[in-house]
Parts: sequence; C-alpha cells; structure tokens
Amino acid sequence: MATTNDIKNGTTLRLDGVLWNVLEFQHVKPGKGGAFVRTKLKNVLTGKIVDKTFNAGAKVEFANVDRREMEYLYNDGESFIFMDTDTFDQLPVGAEVVGDDANFLLENTKVTVATNEGNPLYIELPAAVEMEITQTDPGVQGDRSTGGTKPATVQTGATIQVPLFITTGERVKVDTRTGDYLGRVN
Repeated sequence: MATTNDIKNGTTLRLDGVLWNVLEFQHVKPGKGGAFVRTKLKNVLTGKIVDKTFNAGAKVEFANVDRREMEYLYNDGESFIFMDTDTFDQLPVGAEVVGDDANFLLENTKVTVATNEGNPLYIELPAAVEMEITQTDPGVQGDRSTGGTKPATVQTGATIQVPLFITTGERVKVDTRTGDYLGRVN
C-alpha cells in the first residue's frame, strides 16, 4: 500500500474498486492546518474527469496497468482480436471496450492496448489513419450551403465530412480522435 506522497502524473489508482488515471496532482501545504494532495483523476473505463483531495500521507492503492503495442488482426463478430507484436499472443477485446474507435480501426493497425490483471481496459489508436473513401456523392460546383464539405463513407463504414473535390476511391488521412478529414494521401 502506497501513500499520497507517491502519486505522480500518469499513475493509476484503484479507489473503491474503480481505476483512475492521475492527470494532475499538487501537494499543498497551507499555513494553517495539515498538508493535502489535490488531484485531477480520469476514470479509465468511462473517461469521466473528477477532482479529488487526499490528506497528505493517506494510504492509496496503486493499480498495475500494462500498456502494450499490439496489432489489430480481425473482428470475429463478438470481439476484436489483437496480437502482441513481441510474443505473438492473441488477445480478444470486447466491442464495449473498443467503442467508437472501431470506426477507424483497420486490420494490421498498430494500437496500444491497456490491460489490468489480464482484462482489457481501453485501446489507443494512432493520432491519424489512412482510409479509402468507398462512397461519396460528386461535389456540385456552387453547392456551398454546407461550408464546402459533403459526407463520405470510409472502408470501415464510418461517415466523415470531406471537401467537395474528394471522389470515391481516393485515400484520405483521418484524425482518429475527432473523425475530421486531414488531407489526401498520395
């Protein structure tokens, strides 16, 4: 069991059976009263961010989160299968863990998979991926009511907004965090 003096940015705490990542921490020693540690915590599963204050020296439980680079292989209908690039072990990750990241998850993509005691917690995609436009309507000159963009479907089935000059079959770069079009790929 560690104390609040051991808290650092990026560590993972287990509070009431829930895992929290430490985003920020500050050790405060007021002129009057006891010292305390002010933290900003992010729930590992839901992404909710909360502020929590601990008394200095209070006992906290650290959780061991193993982050490994893995390669996405395929979706078997129930879960997404990832392979550890070092040991070639395969790890099934449930669709509820992958969530909306499935919209930008292509086969053979290298991602970071975080696990705790063998249970997958979340995946981290690269900041941008290259995808092929599988369907989009032709852009009509003078059609600027939508700000010069149109919807396009990429190879995973996700819909993104692209400029009017993009055609079906082109490869584009997409931001995985926001789903924004970043540019063409030559």
